[in-house]
Amino acid sequence: MRLGVFGGSFDPVHYGHLILAENSREAARLDLVLFVPAPRPPHKLDREQTPFFRRVEMLELAIAGHPAFQVSQIEKDRPGPSFTVDTLTQLQAERPEAELFLLLGSDSLQDFPLWYQPERIAELATLVVTLRPGAEKPTNLPSHFRVLWVDAPRIDISSTDIRNRVRTGRTIRYLLPRAVECYIETHRLYRD
Repeated sequence: MRLGVFGGSFDPVHYGHLILAENSREAARLDLVLFVPAPRPPHKLDREQTPFFRRVEMLELAIAGHPAFQVSQIEKDRPGPSFTVDTLTQLQAERPEAELFLLLGSDSLQDFPLWYQPERIAELATLVVTLRPGAEKPTNLPSHFRVLWVDAPRIDISSTDIRNRVRTGRTIRYLLPRAVECYIETHRLYRD
């Protein structure tokens, strides 16, 4: 089994995430893509997150009906920050038959050498990196890292922008699935 792992805050999930996942699934011929929401992202420990269960529910709504997409709560009860290396190590132990692929945007890849145990991450998984149109491949990766480069349409949507739009009463229509938009409205998320 070719297993894609796509981690992040997903606060909220949006079309940029979904397009990255689908393009990566197709390019890497993945059998399954696991969306892994991080309860405590190490680079966002200073910022309050939407409760984990809410982010999981938004992900479930966003990927409903896609047979190759699943949400994994593998990090839910792990103490401390959510490190990718720990998740990949656990997945390898639970699914020894699976070949692991870590899905990343090219923006995340720039910081990859600063992640916790990047060498071990690269041993555990092939990096599937979505390049923005016109973006150049980063040159700061060791040559022995297994990297699959994926071209994708430019989708400039960010969770930060969506949260700010909600906070200021602006529309978020067409930035994320309608079911997620309704969930945000119903539960009054991202409002002061």
